[in-house]
Amino acid sequence: MRSRYTAYAMGSGDHLFRTWHPRTRPADIEPDQALTWIGLDVVDVVDGAADDTGGIVEFRAHWRSGEGRSRQSGTLHERSTFARRGGRWVYLGAETRV
Repeated sequence: MRSRYTAYAMGSGDHLFRTWHPRTRPADIEPDQALTWIGLDVVDVVDGAADDTGGIVEFRAHWRSGEGRSRQSGTLHERSTFARRGGRWVYLGAETRV
């Protein structure tokens, strides 16, 4: 989860592609360059230990966009599902929270 957040923050679509399950990933993954990711809070973790085949991470990722009067900020609150595939964790999908 943290590596995917970092990939969004650094604009690394390649890492996002490699860590997204092929069954659920879109054909093109390009982070929104207009957003600046400014913080990550992990709220809850379910499973995901070394011997687990799946896990869930609930998080809040904080962002901002624009400058001056047009500056906006917000929080993405999501509960993401991961699966172990070939010994590596991959992102399956998410439920957005309010």
